Amino acid sequence: MPVVTFYDTKPYDREYIGAMLANATGVELRLLEFRLTEASVETARGSAAVCLFVNDRADRAILAKLAAMGVKHIALRCAGFNNVDLLAAREVGIAVTRVPAYSPHAVAEHTIALLLTLNRKIHRAYNRVREHNFALAGLVGFDLHGKTVGIVGTGKIGRIVAQIFRGFDTRVLACDVAPDGAWAMTHGIGYTSLHELLAQSDIVSLHTPLTTATHHLINADTLALMKRGAYLVNTSRGKLVETAALIKALKSRQLGGVALDVYEEEEGVFFEDLSGVVLQDDELSRLLTFPNVLVTSHQAFLTAEALREIAFATVENLQRGFRGADFLPGTNLT
Repeated sequence: MPVVTFYDTKPYDREYIGAMLANATGVELRLLEFRLTEASVETARGSAAVCLFVNDRADRAILAKLAAMGVKHIALRCAGFNNVDLLAAREVGIAVTRVPAYSPHAVAEHTIALLLTLNRKIHRAYNRVREHNFALAGLVGFDLHGKTVGIVGTGKIGRIVAQIFRGFDTRVLACDVAPDGAWAMTHGIGYTSLHELLAQSDIVSLHTPLTTATHHLINADTLALMKRGAYLVNTSRGKLVETAALIKALKSRQLGGVALDVYEEEEGVFFEDLSGVVLQDDELSRLLTFPNVLVTSHQAFLTAEALREIAFATVENLQRGFRGADFLPGTNLT
């Protein structure tokens, strides 16, 4: 009976993925709450496959240990794969699969929700009213109508975000390494360079994958290109943004507001309840002090529809592996 070890599981993982795999005949589940690291890799012993999430680590050293234990398949229950050394996986004969698209609408809608909440101060108004403070001072926002929005990355999520913004009657600019002119023309969206997008946009929303080319895409130099007082939204990957430069741009008021669902050093913080301890990340602590910064804990994907699709795709990938699918080690990411 093949064993699948799941790492970094939360109650919603156990509800959706665990229940679905439990109904699959001939599969033994190990649902672990901690992450896969070099310190915990020994817990994979006896597994035919392991299932990882965004903050589990599968670097060369860990992959070598997994391969030595007989693990043949890493099933990622997420779209991103920057936490896996694909070259090393190929070398040690471990196949890697992922969930390339679950519910792009979930992430796109959360992007809009973050911006609207930050702009219209809904989170602050909510807290005031609960304390019977019905004053409106300090809650002034701005109309989205007529503003220019820049979408960096027009994959499935970026396109949906762009189309939603068009519904607010905004001007939408986009940049992408592979622009889709037909889509842009259909929806009244204009492609341009990153430089021009940053210079012209009142709101910039990031929807590009993390690669060596996009690491710290938003840094001191690119922040200086942005309109003074512009808003930045990131629901993509934390390391797209250099946090130290972001803090300086907020302090100088170069940025008018920032909404983040991801953070470059979120491992060990996001998805965890740290309410009873002192937060050790000084940069995140500083960000949380700004009244014009809104942070959520990597929850943009968290809808029932997305969780069902993640569960279905992950289980299908695992079952295909058990059926002897011709996976090429380290390359099955479509």
